[in-house]
Amino acid sequence: MLIYPRTYMESVKEITIEFLKNNNIKALILDVDNTILDFDKNIPEGIKEWCENLKEKGIKFCILSNSNKEEKVKMVAEVLNLPYFNLATKPFKRGFKKAINLLEEKEKNIAAVGDQIFTDVIGANRCKLYSILVKPIADKDLLVTKIKRPLENVIIKRYLRKRGK
Repeated sequence: MLIYPRTYMESVKEITIEFLKNNNIKALILDVDNTILDFDKNIPEGIKEWCENLKEKGIKFCILSNSNKEEKVKMVAEVLNLPYFNLATKPFKRGFKKAINLLEEKEKNIAAVGDQIFTDVIGANRCKLYSILVKPIADKDLLVTKIKRPLENVIIKRYLRKRGK
């Protein structure tokens, strides 16, 4: 189903090289807000090391954010030393296609990681990418996201029931 992720995790830091190899994933497209950056513009402890570790093992990265605040996205990209695109218009394919082209990998070898079903998961699934939904870093959200969270929580509960968790 378009609204269900392939995998659901607590945090991006749960994405290990073993997980990526087992799923033939060679590249990651990362969301920013509440995925690798909290509402107060802090990158949680361990994210930079996680990213560096996977890069050392040959995993490619690209940041893809719907944010219109380029300075914020650029700051995260610079800290993690990653290419980025903002104003991605997820779940539309345009931004994902830019990231796919930059990564130079087949769609089946790319995972898109984010904290929202209606942008990250649906967009990834529409582009035939491996979709990974992570729990939001913090409870604090933009108003538009806060409005969607209760419906997303219902979808996540159904997803987990179907997966037998």
